[in-house]
Amino acid sequence: MPEKEEKLKEERIDSYEIISEDVKTKVEIVKKDSVVSYKLILPEIDVATLALLDDIKERLIVGVEMSASEVMDPQIVNQLKGEFKPKAEKLIKTELPEIDEETKNHFITSLLHELVGLDEIEYFLSDQNLEEIVLNSSKEPIRVYHKKYGWLTTNITPASEYKIQNYANTIARRIGREITTLNPLLDAHLMTKDRANAILTPISSKGNTITIRKFARDPWTVTDFIKNKTVTAEVMSLIWLVMQYEMNIVISGGTGSGKTSFLNVCMPFVQPNHRIISIEDTRELQLPDFLYWCPLTTREPNPEGKGEVSMLDLLVNSLRMRPDRIVMGEVRKKREAEVLFEAMHTGHSVYCTIHADTCEQTITRITNSPIEIPHSMLESVQLNVVMFRDRRKGLRRIFEIGEFVLDEELAKSGEVRYVPNIVYQWSARDDLITDKSEPKRLFYELYRHTGLNKAEVMKDLETKGEIFNWMVNHNVRDVNSVGKVMNRYYTDQKALLDVVKENRKPAEIIK
Repeated sequence: MPEKEEKLKEERIDSYEIISEDVKTKVEIVKKDSVVSYKLILPEIDVATLALLDDIKERLIVGVEMSASEVMDPQIVNQLKGEFKPKAEKLIKTELPEIDEETKNHFITSLLHELVGLDEIEYFLSDQNLEEIVLNSSKEPIRVYHKKYGWLTTNITPASEYKIQNYANTIARRIGREITTLNPLLDAHLMTKDRANAILTPISSKGNTITIRKFARDPWTVTDFIKNKTVTAEVMSLIWLVMQYEMNIVISGGTGSGKTSFLNVCMPFVQPNHRIISIEDTRELQLPDFLYWCPLTTREPNPEGKGEVSMLDLLVNSLRMRPDRIVMGEVRKKREAEVLFEAMHTGHSVYCTIHADTCEQTITRITNSPIEIPHSMLESVQLNVVMFRDRRKGLRRIFEIGEFVLDEELAKSGEVRYVPNIVYQWSARDDLITDKSEPKRLFYELYRHTGLNKAEVMKDLETKGEIFNWMVNHNVRDVNSVGKVMNRYYTDQKALLDVVKENRKPAEIIK
């Protein structure tokens, strides 16, 4: 079929620009034969020009030498890019005076990607609409997970299996590790903080595979969550109140349901003078600048099996760092859970995530193998938030918010067993989060520890809801702007409430 006819069948349903190395590149989302795909629009270069550009590339790369430590240092890499650009521009102008500006800029960008990056993959890393990038083999095009359109096939295919393995080697070298036939698995981080996983053939039977989970450059905030109906202002007011008074929260949900995103959304509710220690396998949390935060991440052992720093190592160590709040990534093992629950009992405010689909399943998972914490220790958890993801519709919602209450019937016989009391629940039919019952233990502990009565608690929740609605109305949504609003709440509450009640512009608060 002629090329013109092929193009006529292709329908463009979206397009936007991404910026990589200060150069704009167009992306098109196209539909052809009911299949939606992702097209990266790069300049077309004829064979003769391409050969000349390859020669220029060789001459430029020959003069570049970088040690392993330099490759891992973002400042040195940026400095190298700054030196490299003018040299490349001068050579291209001399050898190809007729080349147009767009092609020249894209070629220099491609050179930088090849020199200190991952070639064409760098374009995908620059697209903020993507969450995941997957190279399955050199026989298949690269696939990406788009926030709006889900999984898409791209128009870029890796040149060879050797090329994919070279990408994996580059990623490994930058963290001082190696990936080989004897050690065919790699879990690492890029300089951009994105998480990369690589598996070499023949373990991956189709071919060498790389999966990159992108680190959010512009993370979700409470304003985004309320606007997209992941949660309501009423629910977030309750969570803010719980965090303000240093109560413990467990966040549950399935893979990709938004547990870590929700945890990140809640962190600005912490008072600015409280020390936060976060412990993660992969650095995902992004907190406002005003918070007193020390992020810790685990480390895999080297090829000799030495140098590992585990979640448990960091958790035990964090207790010696005088934390006010401990934020922990997913709890998987019994010893981690024991130390974490002990931290709750000794007065630390703790927030963690766990794989479970309901409040009831959360209790089951915590109290059974492999975590196996006794029921009596659940008393220290004041709130359980359960996240849900509908993959078919692309929705993320808070599914349940509940508390763990003592089963009174069993308690009469001397058995300690906790059951869930569901406070809020999401209805899939109406896509609404509705209240199911009033908190029992939670409000009782609030009254006992703060001296507030019910009327004062309800008034506080109402005030917090008004602040959230004002933030949504005025689109106060980036992490630091949300952080400044929360900071003002704790440092000059009257000034903030005056602005909110009079519906004035955020500029008075966000300076």
